[in-house]
Amino acid sequence: MTKRSLVFFFAAALALGGCTMSAPKSTVADNKVADQLTFPPPPDEARFYFERSIHSSSDVMPDSETDRLRRTLTGERMKGEGLTKPYSVAVHHGRVFVGDTVRRLVEVYDFPGQKYFKIGEDEDEEGHGKLGMPMGLDVDKQGTLYVFDGKVKQIMVYSRDGKYLRAIGDPDKFVRPAGIAVNAEGTRIYAVDIGGSSSNEHKVMVFDAITGEHLFDIGKRGTEKGEFNLPRDTVVAPDGSIYVVDGGNFRVQKFDADGKFINTFGAIGRQQGQFSRPKEAAVDPSGNVYVVDAAFGNFQIFNPAGELLLAIGNRSNYDGPARFSLPAGIAVDGDGRVYVVDQYFRKVDIFRPAALAEEDGYIGKNALGKNVANLAPSELIKSEPSK
Repeated sequence: MTKRSLVFFFAAALALGGCTMSAPKSTVADNKVADQLTFPPPPDEARFYFERSIHSSSDVMPDSETDRLRRTLTGERMKGEGLTKPYSVAVHHGRVFVGDTVRRLVEVYDFPGQKYFKIGEDEDEEGHGKLGMPMGLDVDKQGTLYVFDGKVKQIMVYSRDGKYLRAIGDPDKFVRPAGIAVNAEGTRIYAVDIGGSSSNEHKVMVFDAITGEHLFDIGKRGTEKGEFNLPRDTVVAPDGSIYVVDGGNFRVQKFDADGKFINTFGAIGRQQGQFSRPKEAAVDPSGNVYVVDAAFGNFQIFNPAGELLLAIGNRSNYDGPARFSLPAGIAVDGDGRVYVVDQYFRKVDIFRPAALAEEDGYIGKNALGKNVANLAPSELIKSEPSK
């Protein structure tokens, strides 16, 4: 059907309806829904808003007028390549990298470029670069992507556009790869080895990101300060310190860049500020720490001293905004948006800080269609902050 025909039928359908279209009036129910998308809910001052979810490539690809009209008439749903079992996420200037452990690749959602592509699906001409089980993901300030692969048992490094660059680490030295972090300069990598019930290799291995040299390890199996029991993830803070999610000890430990213990926070429990099944962590530009908990179905935000600031999300058997069944990965971008992966619902939920207008930042409307790879967040923010 041509575009002209679609327009004709759309107009005819409205005429047959015998009424005009108008914006719906706000209702109490509408307000309740809006409140559910605000964190914390009123009457407290909003700090985050639920913004959108990523389920497939159709959530980032541009939608033509013809496609919209056709769906209006036929009831057809948007189609795209969907996530199968996402685990981890990293974000660089509006480009969202999601590791899918079943599809064995990294799916890339480029909001400013309005495109979708995959990394690690095939080998390069020299037979390198194919992923087996992407676990931890991280990016440096240039957008270089680092993938800790649980099957290949190496750290795979790719350019921002997906070109395979190199592999780091001896596969025989890793027991059970998990999370990964890289400093902003892209010079040092922190790779978490969970170990396992039969292994004492519960540690963070530190590498020179350029040469691949194994520099030193942080921690060993145990319950004392600086020791780990089934560590899950690590993240580098703006000041260069690192946080490690110590899953089996139900806490987060903080170290300096060279592995010296600084402090710890969290404990096992059901109350806010405690942990039940912590998975991944992220840090925002202000140094606040975000920790996903798969049992609670939420993520909790702590200040650098380990004091709880806010918890967002609820465990649910049904998908919806801030509803999680098996949350795993988390990332925070340069303008403070939060990206949370849920394995069961096969999605990434995105939350916008209240101080940032909807159209601003790396994935806001002002950035669509622009090359923002080398821009700072301030160069994209032009509107007044949301109230």
